[in-house]
Amino acid sequence: MTSDRASASGSAAPSPPPPSTGLRGIVIPAVVGSVMVLVAAVLFALLPGKLSEARDFQAARPCAEIGGSAVENGDCLATWPATVLATEARPRGKGVAHRVTLDQGDEDLPPFRVRLRGEGPVWEKLAPGDQVTVATWRGAAVWVEAGNERQDATERPGLGAVVRLAAGLALLIVGSVLLRASGWAHRRRAVRAPAVRTRQITVPMAATAVAVGIAVAAAVLIVNVLLALAVAATGCAMAWAASARLLRRPA
Repeated sequence: MTSDRASASGSAAPSPPPPSTGLRGIVIPAVVGSVMVLVAAVLFALLPGKLSEARDFQAARPCAEIGGSAVENGDCLATWPATVLATEARPRGKGVAHRVTLDQGDEDLPPFRVRLRGEGPVWEKLAPGDQVTVATWRGAAVWVEAGNERQDATERPGLGAVVRLAAGLALLIVGSVLLRASGWAHRRRAVRAPAVRTRQITVPMAATAVAVGIAVAAAVLIVNVLLALAVAATGCAMAWAASARLLRRPA
């Protein structure tokens, strides 16, 4: 009888609480998330100047339409003929830098080097001695034309603003999610909550990926910045609302 009671008492004893989230699971997401949000803030702080430059470039008129040169008309878009002296493809980071050296047709002017964006239609057909047309704005080459083909230069305004906006939105979203995850893990550790289920991690991760995809697509495809931000915010709200709804469903 005594052994039965001991057995019953042993079976009725409460199981030990599940292991709580370690400090690393709280501190690391908090630190990484804070750094991401800080970098996003820096990118957004630098964005207005780039966006203003992109708007000025889009509004620039060809100097030929106005009459005169860029020196006389300020920010007009100048075009001039040039001769290809050399082409060079040099490794740069994980990619390749495509550079073209051009002769400006004036003995008093040194050769002009233009870095083209990617392996476009102009780069593929260029060879020393070819005649091309170069467009410049504010002293920087913005594209090169060969025949009926045109290829942008890396200094063409607009791309930098788009990249910064897309990167800033992506960093802000992921950083915010990491900060929220850190706070969530801290609360669970404080109350010794049950072990985390798999879908409590996979569903928010999927929602974050969808939100980042929508935000980056909006930054790249939508010219109007305010509209792009509105679309990104709407996408985030929808992704996270769907995530919360899925997590409330019984397993």
